[in-house]
Amino acid sequence: MDDEIIVIQVEEETPTRIDAYLSGALNNLSRNYIQKLIAAGQVTLNGIVLDNKKTKVSESDEIVVHIPEPELLSIQAEQIPLEIVYEDDDVLVINKPQGMVVHPAPGNYSGTLVNALMSLTDKLSSINGVIRPGIVHRIDKDTSGLLMVAKNNVAHECLASQLKDKTSIREYYAIVNGVIKSDTGTVNKPLGRHPKDRKRMAIVTGGREAVTHYEVIERYKHHTFVKLKLETGRTHQIRVHMASIGYPLLGDPVYGLKNEKVKYEGQALHAKTLGFVHPSTGKLMIFDSEIPEYFNRLLDKCKSL
Repeated sequence: MDDEIIVIQVEEETPTRIDAYLSGALNNLSRNYIQKLIAAGQVTLNGIVLDNKKTKVSESDEIVVHIPEPELLSIQAEQIPLEIVYEDDDVLVINKPQGMVVHPAPGNYSGTLVNALMSLTDKLSSINGVIRPGIVHRIDKDTSGLLMVAKNNVAHECLASQLKDKTSIREYYAIVNGVIKSDTGTVNKPLGRHPKDRKRMAIVTGGREAVTHYEVIERYKHHTFVKLKLETGRTHQIRVHMASIGYPLLGDPVYGLKNEKVKYEGQALHAKTLGFVHPSTGKLMIFDSEIPEYFNRLLDKCKSL
């Protein structure tokens, strides 16, 4: 497949942002992908290369879009069993086991959810590049539970917008160290990279907005079983937020306690409920998952102390 050149004569009378205009004119390309093309100098307006997605276009303007040949996917498909909760032409909902990495990364290019997805279907969105086909959002390796996968770019853009607009539903179950006194609460603290350790996240001034709501399900002698609802979906959000108020997740190797009453490696966190508006039908879909065996075993240990 060769590079593709698309020439568009603007018929819009009202000045419109070029990224918005192109996402409507080229409905097979997402707005996010179009913005990347603009940033890479692949779009010209009246013969001038653009570098600003906010540039306005008007009637009779000529836009030329250069779409590079798709990069060949170098990640290998692997026949790894997956628990498919739901599937149609637009989306997949997967119940990811604890211990599975979502997408390949340096030093870890096999055994991931993406490797498994590629053996399951050749229809996955390409917005997030060759390493993360179909991946709209992720959960940590040692977090189990539900996540959504997009099978085309239009579905991806719709699902990503819901995450951004805080309209999707994401509820987690967790076991934390310590006994939370209040039945409910909210942690609203901005998150960013740790200033001294780039592998960690931290509460930082000027960081990205992060909001987590929690509700106590059951209290034990040294632990609390909680339900958490995300408004935002920042990296390590639940883990950092709960540690910041003195209740780190049981087993968390990064933000947890060094000496725990219950010994466990890998945070006790399960993405139990997932909800979103379907990209094609417009219907609200809500999925729920069973508490996995490892989580129930940990609950039993906490109860027995």
